Amino acid sequence: MSNAQGNGGNGQQQAPLIINGQYIKDLSFESPNSPMILTELQNKQPSINVNVNISTANLQADDKPSSAHEVVLEIQAEMKLDNKVGFLVELKYAGVFTLNVPAEHLNAVLLIECPRILFPFARQVLSDVTQGGGFMPLMLQPVDFAAMYQANANKQLSDLDAEVADMVAQKGTPEN
Repeated sequence: MSNAQGNGGNGQQQAPLIINGQYIKDLSFESPNSPMILTELQNKQPSINVNVNISTANLQADDKPSSAHEVVLEIQAEMKLDNKVGFLVELKYAGVFTLNVPAEHLNAVLLIECPRILFPFARQVLSDVTQGGGFMPLMLQPVDFAAMYQANANKQLSDLDAEVADMVAQKGTPEN
């Protein structure tokens, strides 16, 4: 048998993304106006505000960068009825990923692909917690992490352009 089909023999091809584990890092649920708000919900439509953020950390060993990274998907949801808070739930759902991708693709994988993997599990946790709190299960719609990544990249470019314009304006002003 020849090695022509394989990867050359001794060297093994590493998967570009390996899920080492995932877990609830932090979870908080508050329902400050229960039980009265539960009866009020039967006649009125509440408003729900959801915020999603992503943070990442390289899991270094001995001050050397590692291919292992922690990605934390942070979701905050607040349900209000008029001006009363029905519930406030905050979840930090994390995963540890080993990434074997070129450096130029690392941020995109960390901020798009990893959260995309974590999201269905985080959504289920939020649904279970809100239902356990006496409310209808919170059913989050899918999140477009690629659009979030692009919007953040555009904002960073815009901020950088503003900083450069400020520096040019300051240098161009005659000093007294």
